[in-house]
Amino acid sequence: MKFLPETASEWARQNDLLHLYIEGWNLFFTVLIFLAVFVFAIRYRRRAPDERPRPILGSLPLEITWTLIPLLIALSMFAWAAKLYFDYATPPRDAMEVYVTGKQWMFYTQHPDGPREINELHVPLGKAVKLTMTSEDVIHSFYVPAFRIKRDVIPGRYTTQWFVATKPGKYRLFCAEYCGTQHSAMGGWVYVMDPAEYERWLSGGGEGTMTAQGEKLFNVLGCVGCHGQGGTGGRCPPLINLYGAQVELRGGGTVVADETYLRESILAPGVKVVVGYPNIMPSFQGQLSEAQVLQLVAYIKGLSGTTASPARQAPQPGVDLKSRFKNLRQSP
Repeated sequence: MKFLPETASEWARQNDLLHLYIEGWNLFFTVLIFLAVFVFAIRYRRRAPDERPRPILGSLPLEITWTLIPLLIALSMFAWAAKLYFDYATPPRDAMEVYVTGKQWMFYTQHPDGPREINELHVPLGKAVKLTMTSEDVIHSFYVPAFRIKRDVIPGRYTTQWFVATKPGKYRLFCAEYCGTQHSAMGGWVYVMDPAEYERWLSGGGEGTMTAQGEKLFNVLGCVGCHGQGGTGGRCPPLINLYGAQVELRGGGTVVADETYLRESILAPGVKVVVGYPNIMPSFQGQLSEAQVLQLVAYIKGLSGTTASPARQAPQPGVDLKSRFKNLRQSP
């Protein structure tokens, strides 16, 4: 029987090493403490009814030693875990994006340049994959044990996680958050494929790219009447090069035009109104599915010629943890 699940991603390997390091110290101190209890119980037992032990006055060097050693060990665990946290909280800029929508009781996955899947996800070997996830109804959780990734999929907002698959194969996908009567049946498979095989699969079908579907929806909904053909602008702000830019808001303040901002602007446009423009855009809350919102977001991102996340950048060598923490707190 295997001690740990199969390891199929770089994050899984790093996570397992940290886990084994922590458990190794736990085992060491457990054995040490029980051994000390056993030895002291035998050596310092009372040998006569009237025996009185010699008073112990204590030792400052001993007190300092057994305080500092556990402290340093605990700090080493914290430093290692913090480094992994910051490294894997920020996907690389060149990560391939896949959109995930949770719904009782299935996961929809959409490749920007390929087909839409139900309870399946095909990814290339050795390529960073960023998942942008939301839910149609209740909280779900996207969990792949072989990759050691698990992130809640929450209605009304986007959450992200990323991974790099290191071994071709077929791996189980689960929902790890109780979401209703058929929660135990909500799951599927992740297929890791060689890059050439993945490209053949990607071009094998689908209803067009997400950008093309988003453009069609953009025209059908009449967005072109205010935002202009191709998002060039008009009565409402231009959408070209909007994604990733700093947007000035009425009443002061700015916001980064990331996925979360675009989603909010589609569903609740009156919350953050761009300076210099009237609040005339209608709300599409309840009129669009999460999949359609993602298509519109993909189209707007395409108008900026990028699919990388502007709010999160891959950690660079030499950046200290304090700087990473400050940057992460500023992310949505």
